Amino acid sequence: MDNNEGDELVNQNEETRKIQYTGGSSYIVSLPKRWIQDLRLKQGDHVVIARQGHSILQITPASKKISKDQREARIEVTKNDTPYFLARKLISLYFLGFNIIHISQKDAGRLSGEQRQVMKDVVRRVLMGTEIIADSATSITLQVLINLLDLSVDAAFKRMLLIAKSMHRDAILSLRENNIELAKEILKSDDEVDRFSFYIVRQLNIAIKNEHLLEEIGLEDSRNCLGYRIIVKSMERIADHAAIIAKDIIEMETPLNKDIIEKIAEMSNFALEVLDEACLSIFKRDYDSADLAIEKSRRIDTLEKGIIQVASKLTDISIIYRIKIVTENIRRVAEYASDIAEVVLNMTVQQKVRKG
Repeated sequence: MDNNEGDELVNQNEETRKIQYTGGSSYIVSLPKRWIQDLRLKQGDHVVIARQGHSILQITPASKKISKDQREARIEVTKNDTPYFLARKLISLYFLGFNIIHISQKDAGRLSGEQRQVMKDVVRRVLMGTEIIADSATSITLQVLINLLDLSVDAAFKRMLLIAKSMHRDAILSLRENNIELAKEILKSDDEVDRFSFYIVRQLNIAIKNEHLLEEIGLEDSRNCLGYRIIVKSMERIADHAAIIAKDIIEMETPLNKDIIEKIAEMSNFALEVLDEACLSIFKRDYDSADLAIEKSRRIDTLEKGIIQVASKLTDISIIYRIKIVTENIRRVAEYASDIAEVVLNMTVQQKVRKG
């Protein structure tokens, strides 16, 4: 693994190296020193050599070695640090791919009860696969136990999709039945969507630094990481709009007219159909499906205007206001679905041009 100064440099990412014959039966070629350093490899580590076609060999570090890599971080807090300042630090370190996080009070002081409670809430509600493995008056240690390869990006995103759709369906059911308890359950589901969202962002941050892991977590190209980040944020917002509807149902004093609710249900079902088509285009990597989803999403405005037109004939201003809140949040579902489909267009347009 020497640098071989005599090797001819072709460009920044390509080098020409000489094949050598050794031991009477083996051919060897040295690996670039910078590549070894960038991936933090050392003598004795394993690499996987895979043949690609007739004339290409692909060399990647063994996945098992990297997946077991334990990255540790330490946070020192003071009594003046607010619990939410600490929570934001924890989430940032989780995003960056740290496996073990130590939190301790500066100068061996005790962590406050509020600091401890917020940390435990963050672990339970936000940081998927994270557990508290050590807990004392002065410090807490967290460890991310879930393996990088246990849950692919697509699989985690499918879970987000299923939960977000269920939240919207429950919101309409809650509206029909004036079911406050069901509306409260929707708010709890929003935390679950956030957990998957943060997990995917963590996956993307780790994979973008280790290109050989991209395919193993379900991505073909590092350029798709930014697209997936936007898609995940859109899905997170879709779930948020279901939570907004649920909060409004909890505060609603007078149930809505059944005819109005049926029109709202029709609009919601249409928005979820657009969402399904947009997400299907992700999994299929299908430019045409994404384009159709964008075209279909435009019809949501017509459905919303029809409901508002009927609602405007009512005399109770507060009821009209509630209807507008619900329809606006449903319309946003279709708009975010359209945003998702646009990202898919950008991710697949090169493939479409090649086919053309």
